[in-house]
Amino acid sequence: IMMDLKQSYSVRLNDGHFMPVLGFGTYAPDHTPKSQAAEATKVAIDVGFRHIDSAYLYQNEEEVGQAIWEKIADGTVKREDIFYTTKLWATFLRPELVRPALESSLKKLGLDYVDLFIIHVPFAMKAGEELLPKNASGEIILETVDLCDTWEALEKCKDAGLTKSIGVSNFNHKLLELILNKPGLKYKPTCNQVECHPYLNQSKLLEFCKSKDIVLVAYSALGSQRDPQWVDPDSPHLLEEPILKSIAKKHSRSPGQVALRYQLQRGVVVLAKSFSEKRIKENFQIFDFELTPEDMKAIDGLNRNLRYDKLQFAANHPYFPFSEEY
Repeated sequence: IMMDLKQSYSVRLNDGHFMPVLGFGTYAPDHTPKSQAAEATKVAIDVGFRHIDSAYLYQNEEEVGQAIWEKIADGTVKREDIFYTTKLWATFLRPELVRPALESSLKKLGLDYVDLFIIHVPFAMKAGEELLPKNASGEIILETVDLCDTWEALEKCKDAGLTKSIGVSNFNHKLLELILNKPGLKYKPTCNQVECHPYLNQSKLLEFCKSKDIVLVAYSALGSQRDPQWVDPDSPHLLEEPILKSIAKKHSRSPGQVALRYQLQRGVVVLAKSFSEKRIKENFQIFDFELTPEDMKAIDGLNRNLRYDKLQFAANHPYFPFSEEY
């Protein structure tokens, strides 16, 4: 997968569409007012972000859609300049629920298509309106849906023009093979969006994805927002890492910029989430400096297979993605 970081800052997907290599993440914990997603998305578009990543789960698509439309209305961008991703939530993996879920996102966004529609997690939760269906003892209720059936429903969404590209998220290499080896496969997944940062650099999964012409997209690339609903509060802070700090100092950059640039140089598409105007600007300024091979090697050396988002509640599901090495 070739990336020309000087040119259009985009990578060609295996279906011929192009994805900007730097994306703006819009997820925020529940206590953050949803209006902040709209403001931050407008700032992101103003500073140059063209790839916007959201999801049904984030419950902010009305706000993000409104921000995109305001930036189209004021002439900053056209719809075709924006690469917008949404995700199929775990309660909609049954094939008959896939298209209605996408149509629901499109309606909230006010868009007639998205650029990318991906399966958010490989394991299904009990179908219905509840985002996190729980039983009497407070445990999330899971169910098993054949991923190949879900995938076929995504292929139909692409054929219907509701999404330009389709992909997956939080899949390991075995789950990717399940789709790739599906009899009658019409479209390969274009990408696999996974947690990826210097403490969990996913080198084996990255190598596997490259061999199949699947783009790896990194979330939590700056560490994690440490939402206590999903993440252990005692986990180490990536951006406090001394080696990242010293490399950043050498380049007169921030540790966050180094962590993002690291991914671009490995051929990973990287998402950066911030709702602070100063940091949104900073996160976009990663195309005008280069890490040396020594820098890259030092950052590679930080890998410790530290996963912030463990999805532990699904550990007994047949499609739980994190019991495999990669």
